[in-house]
Amino acid sequence: MIDGLGPRRRDPLRRYLSAWVGFSAGGHFSQALSVAIVLFAFSTQAIRSVMGWPGAVAVLATLLVLAALSLFGGRHHVEWHGILPVSLIALFGFMAISVLWSEYTWVTVGGVAYAAGFGALGLYLALGRDLVQVVRAVGDALRIVLVASMSLEVFAGLLIDQPIRFLGIRGDLALGGPIQGLAGTRNYLGFLAALALVTFVVEFLTRSVPRSHAAASAVLAAVTLLFARSPVAALAVVVLIVAGLALRTLRRAPEHRRPLLQSVLTVVVVVGGAVSWALRDSLLASVDGASDLSARSLLWARVRSLASVHDITGWGFVGQWPAEIFPFSTVLAPDGRPYATALNAFFDMWLQLGLVGVLLLVVSGTLALVRSWATASGHPIVAYVWPALVLVLIGVTALAESFVLSEGTLMLFVAIATIAARKRSWRSRLPRLSGPPVGSDR
Repeated sequence: MIDGLGPRRRDPLRRYLSAWVGFSAGGHFSQALSVAIVLFAFSTQAIRSVMGWPGAVAVLATLLVLAALSLFGGRHHVEWHGILPVSLIALFGFMAISVLWSEYTWVTVGGVAYAAGFGALGLYLALGRDLVQVVRAVGDALRIVLVASMSLEVFAGLLIDQPIRFLGIRGDLALGGPIQGLAGTRNYLGFLAALALVTFVVEFLTRSVPRSHAAASAVLAAVTLLFARSPVAALAVVVLIVAGLALRTLRRAPEHRRPLLQSVLTVVVVVGGAVSWALRDSLLASVDGASDLSARSLLWARVRSLASVHDITGWGFVGQWPAEIFPFSTVLAPDGRPYATALNAFFDMWLQLGLVGVLLLVVSGTLALVRSWATASGHPIVAYVWPALVLVLIGVTALAESFVLSEGTLMLFVAIATIAARKRSWRSRLPRLSGPPVGSDR
C-alpha cells in the first residue's frame, strides 16, 4: 500500500519542481534576476553594513542557486562549447591552488569561494542573457544605485546635516562633495558613475530604453560623478572619451583601412601611456589627486617589501584584505587604520598571488580587451562598443584601485571576457568531442 502511494506522492513535487525550473528559464524571470545580481554586486558594501557578512553571503548563495536553476531550465538554448576563456580558467585555478601554500588556509578558502561566486554570477550574465539584455540589466541596476545614493546624500548632507556612519556617508553634499553614496568611498562611487555613463550612452544609441529615459539617466550619472570628486574616475572618464572617439573613427572607416588605423592607434596609446606616466604628478594635481598619489606611494612601497618575500606565488589569495591576518595587518594608513586593498590591482595581485598571478591577470585582461575592441571596431551592432569601453574603464581604474579583484567589478570582468571570447575565441574552431561541429561563433 505504501509502496503503491509513493510514486503518486512524488508526482506533485516533481510537477512543482518542473514548473519552477520552467519559470526560472523564462525571459522575464531571467532579466529580473540579472538586474538583482548586478544590483547586489555593486552594492555589497551597503548590504554588509546592514546585514553583516553572514547576510551578504546568504544573498550571494541565493542568487547562485537561482542562476543555476535559470541556466538549467534554459540548458537547451545555451551554447556550452568553449564558454569560458582559458586565461580566466587559469586565473581562477591559480587562486584556488594558492590554498596549498597559504599561511592562512581557511581565509584563503573563503576568499577564493567568494571570488568564484561572483565569477559564476558573471558567467550567468554572459550565458543567460544576450549583450543588449546585459547592458539593460546593468543600466537598470545602476539607476537604482545612483538614485538611492543621491537620495541618501541629500538626506544626510542637506536635510539632517549629519553623516550616516554605518554606510560610510559623510554628508558633505552641501560642501560640494566628495560624496560616497552606497559605494562607501568616493572612488568606487565615481567608478560606478563612469560605468553608468557609458551604459546609459549605449542604451541611448541602441534605443533599448526611451531616449528621454536614457538622457535623464546620463545626467544623473554625470552629476554623481561631479559630486564624487574622484581623481581616479576623472582621469578614467578622459581616457573613456578618447577611447570612444577612437572607436567611432574605426567604425566609420572603410574595412580595408581599419588594420592601418589600429596600428596607428596602438602606437599612439603606447606613446600616450608613456607620456602620461612621466607626467603623472601634474595630471593628478590637475584633478586634485596629488595627496592621493603620495599616500598610495607609501602604501605601494610597503606592499613591494612584503610581496618580495614570496614574489613568484604570493602569500595566498584573500580578495579584500582581512585586517587581523598577517601580513595585511601590518599595512596601515597614516591614521592607523588598516587598508582593505593595495589601491592597485597589480600590486594587490603581486602580494596575494605573486608575479604568476600578475601575469595571469594581465593576460586575461589583455585578451579580453583585444577581442572586445576588435569586435567593437567592426560589428554593425553598436552595443558591442560597451564591452570594450567598460574594459578600458576597468583597466585604467586598476592602476589606482583593486576593484577588479572582488565583487561587482570581478563579476563584470568575467562576464565581458566570456562575451568577448564568444566572438573571437580560438576554441570556436575546435570540433566537439561528440556529434557534428556546431556552426556557432563560440
